[in-house]
Amino acid sequence: MADALAPLTRLLHRYRAQDPVEEADLARVRELVETSDAPWDRSTPLHVTGSAFVVHPGTNRVLLRWHERQQAWLHVGGHFDPGENDPLDVALREGREETGLRDLAPWPDAELVHLAIVPVPAKGAEPAHEHADLRFVLATGVPGTITAERPDAPLRWLTLPEALESSDLPNLRESLARVERLVRPPGVR
Repeated sequence: MADALAPLTRLLHRYRAQDPVEEADLARVRELVETSDAPWDRSTPLHVTGSAFVVHPGTNRVLLRWHERQQAWLHVGGHFDPGENDPLDVALREGREETGLRDLAPWPDAELVHLAIVPVPAKGAEPAHEHADLRFVLATGVPGTITAERPDAPLRWLTLPEALESSDLPNLRESLARVERLVRPPGVR
């Protein structure tokens, strides 16, 4: 099983938390990976997910998706499918499924941009739980070709300031601030 955990273990080993909240979340995720053969198993109260902020670098915009369960405009992403063990692969697959964009690629590189443990409310028979959300940035060169996965999951392009204003979730705002620093380096307005 160690081979199955290798991509996740390598990613977490390289990653450096940027604040005390993220440091605590990273410690919990590392402990989960050390004590579980399948840290992405949805039946556990805390499990790893892969997600991404889709950007169009040419216009400095980010794509957000309406999440009915969370009642919020969020990034794309989700659970590992059977046989998946690399969070970036999950983020790419989920990004393509949820946006219809086929040209998504890691940007500016394949490194994790943020790690956040987020609460997920109960729904039906599924109890409340937490996602150890591993967040990447993916870019597209064809922003006009987005296609929502479902009618109840619309998509919208926003400037980074608009995206920041659209949320009061601290972990999402932190991720968006990091994305903004990548899209618009210091000294560039």
